[in-house]
Amino acid sequence: MPRNARTPESAEGATLLTACIWAILALTAYRIALLPFATIDLFVDEAQYWLWGQTLDWGYFSKPPLIGWVIRAFTELGGSDAAFWIRLPGPLLHCATALILVRATREIAPADAAGLVGLAYVSMPIIGIGTVLMSTDTVLLPFFAAALWCWARLTRAPSLGVAALMGLCLGLGMMAKYAAMYFWMCALIAVVMVPAARIRWKDAGLAFVVYLLVFSPNVLWNLTHGMTTVSHTGDNIAWIKEDAGITLNLSGTMDFIGAQFLAMGPILFAGYLWALVRRGRGWPNAWLVWMSLPVLALVTVQALLSRAYGNWALAAYPAALMLAIPALLAVAPRLLWAGLALNAALVLALPVAVTQATGWHIGDNPQPVLRRYTGRANVSNQIIDEARRQNVTAVMVQGREVLADLYHTARDSDVAIYAIPPDGTAHHYYAQTYPYPRDRQGAFLYVTMGAGRSPCTTPLRAPVSEWSTGPGAYRSATMQAYLLDESCWRAP
Repeated sequence: MPRNARTPESAEGATLLTACIWAILALTAYRIALLPFATIDLFVDEAQYWLWGQTLDWGYFSKPPLIGWVIRAFTELGGSDAAFWIRLPGPLLHCATALILVRATREIAPADAAGLVGLAYVSMPIIGIGTVLMSTDTVLLPFFAAALWCWARLTRAPSLGVAALMGLCLGLGMMAKYAAMYFWMCALIAVVMVPAARIRWKDAGLAFVVYLLVFSPNVLWNLTHGMTTVSHTGDNIAWIKEDAGITLNLSGTMDFIGAQFLAMGPILFAGYLWALVRRGRGWPNAWLVWMSLPVLALVTVQALLSRAYGNWALAAYPAALMLAIPALLAVAPRLLWAGLALNAALVLALPVAVTQATGWHIGDNPQPVLRRYTGRANVSNQIIDEARRQNVTAVMVQGREVLADLYHTARDSDVAIYAIPPDGTAHHYYAQTYPYPRDRQGAFLYVTMGAGRSPCTTPLRAPVSEWSTGPGAYRSATMQAYLLDESCWRAP
């Protein structure tokens, strides 16, 4: 990376940059315009993040706190807890990330390449999904991209102010998702492998101190809450299994690698892999290889030793785009435009698809095509209606997925929702925070899905109601409801 002036502007490059920025803004407006008409229910994690935001804290069961804070801010702004306001941060934050990447790329590449990096980001298929389903990656990525911008600036000119800003961005990134720590791992490898990626020790030290200060409240929260979030993260890694030791998950690894082609778009991801190969032939900005490849490599190892979801490597993609798009533009512009066109077709169709989630079927199959994202609120309403029929004001539910939507759907009802109290360590947030009070008096409804049973053994209780959940996420499973009270209560 050169340490002097930026790449000179050209009139054509400036025009393309302006057009790309307008395209990013137009795509964002299109996504927001269709978002109120989405017929998908809140997904399990979205509903949980919303519930976190109802009680602001420095940490939560499975993630750092920033996503709960962001959702709380938007629902307060909108005066509503509807799904639209919970999801509205998604398209806005991804738009911000795209614009930040434009600015970051402008530090190392011409204006036309910078504009196309932003456009490529906002049209990635996985980012399209992130504009209709709220996730911690959505909150992390603008801070990760901003940190890359700061690092690029620091390689050109030392600055304590920029270094402090980089530390602030990475600290806030850690408050969104612990994947922000990938930045430090990648940066360390980059400065070893590529001399042009090095910055002053003074700048790096200041950035790291600010990072620690911003992130420290979550560290203190974990220390005072039994390292809950850290323990959950460790459980997700699960490289060593108690019953089998280390085993290799070859099929899962191939699935993860295939998911990366879908995440970035098949042509653009292939272009990124090609740019990786070119790094040894004097390709410019080789430091970006080491700001992206280690993340993909590490998560691939995770997939091999345990499991990994396709989005677990998302932190690699800001640098991957900054590397691949200028390379493709210089050598294979038609291929680049084909990749962008393919991705654009997919992401333009997605907002329309989620407005038809309950209506699209294949043949005579009663299950909707997007069944994973439908039917949850319907089941919650069935449970609330059954509680009212039984004249009770408390419901205890088995199953994290059902609980997640039930808390949101029942938010304005007079029915209190509880999880089964844990026998030892809580395995999810609801059991940790909202266990059924063992000293509560009076009747309550116990609801379970599938092959459930009554917690009562003497006398044995029969369900007061059974019903089918109907089409959707639970695939017409059977719900059973038992009317219980303190006389028979025990944890199943």
